[in-house]
Amino acid sequence: MLIRRPPDIKTREITDEPLYWSRREWLARVGLGVAGVALAPELASACGVPEQDDEKLTPFEHVTGYNNFYEFGTGKDDPKANAHTLKPRPWSIQVEGHVKRPATYDIDDLFKGLGVQERVYRLRCVEAWSMVIPWRGYPLAEVIKRLEPGTKAKYVAFTTLLDPRQMPGQRSRVLDWPYVEGLRMDEAMHPLTLLVTGVYGKTLPNQNGAPVRLVVPWKYGFKGIKSIVKMSFVEQEPPTSWNIAAPNEYGFYANVNPTVDHPRWSQQTERRIGELFRRKTMPFNGYADQVASLYAGMDLRKNY
Repeated sequence: MLIRRPPDIKTREITDEPLYWSRREWLARVGLGVAGVALAPELASACGVPEQDDEKLTPFEHVTGYNNFYEFGTGKDDPKANAHTLKPRPWSIQVEGHVKRPATYDIDDLFKGLGVQERVYRLRCVEAWSMVIPWRGYPLAEVIKRLEPGTKAKYVAFTTLLDPRQMPGQRSRVLDWPYVEGLRMDEAMHPLTLLVTGVYGKTLPNQNGAPVRLVVPWKYGFKGIKSIVKMSFVEQEPPTSWNIAAPNEYGFYANVNPTVDHPRWSQQTERRIGELFRRKTMPFNGYADQVASLYAGMDLRKNY
C-alpha cells in the first residue's frame, strides 16, 4: 500500500464513513477532541497538507476489507476472512543489533516506556488501488532516537511474526517466511515514516497488521511490513521478502517512480477505490518535495 497526496481532490468530495467529517468533527470522532492533535502541525507541514484540508476518506469497510497480507491468503478479501486467528495480545517486539537499548519490549509498554506520543495522521495510500486513510500511530524516528542506535547502524530491518497456526498463509510457499523488510536509517528517521497501531480512531484490525505495522508514505505498499515482532539495527542492507522472491520486479527501495514500469504492468496510473477512472501516479507518491532529497544523485531507475 502506498501513501500519496493527489493534487486534485476537492473539499466538496464526500466520504460515506461518515458522509462528511470536518477537521473538528473528525478530531472529536477519533477521541482526541478539538484541542488534540489530528495532523500534528509538524507532520502537516512535512506532508504539504494544509491543516484545514478536507479529504475524501476511504470508507472503513474498504480500508479493512481490501488488503494485501499474504500471511492470511493471496486474495484481497482473504485477510479479513482469515485474520481472526491472529492473537495480537500479548505481543512483544525484540530490539537488537547496533543499539544502546536492546531488549524485548512488551507492545503495551514500548511506546509509553520510551515516552513517545501517539498521534493521528491523515494520509493517502495506493497500490493497484488508492485510499485515503486516517492512521493512528507513532513517528518511527522518535522510537529510534530513544533506543539510541550506534554509528554502525546504517539500516533498520523488520521481521513479521512467524506462526503458521496463527497465520495460515505461512503454510504455503508463496514467500520465504517470515516476512522481512528494511529501511535505510535516514528513511526510517523521516517524519513521515510511522509505526501504526490504529485506523479510523480504532485499534488496528488484524487484517491491517495488528498490533503494529510500518507505514512509509512515498513507497510501494510491500514496504509496509505488518505484525512486527523484531527491529534490528544493522550495518549492511538487509534482505527484503519481495526482493528475495522476485529481484527483477521488486527492489530494496520501492520508491514510487511512475516512469519505471513493473515488468508485468505500467505504474503510471492507479485507481482510487470508489472511482471509475484511474489517476496519474505522482513521483514519490506526491511527497517528492518532502523526500526526494534523500535520494539525490541516485539512479532511481536502477535503484528501484
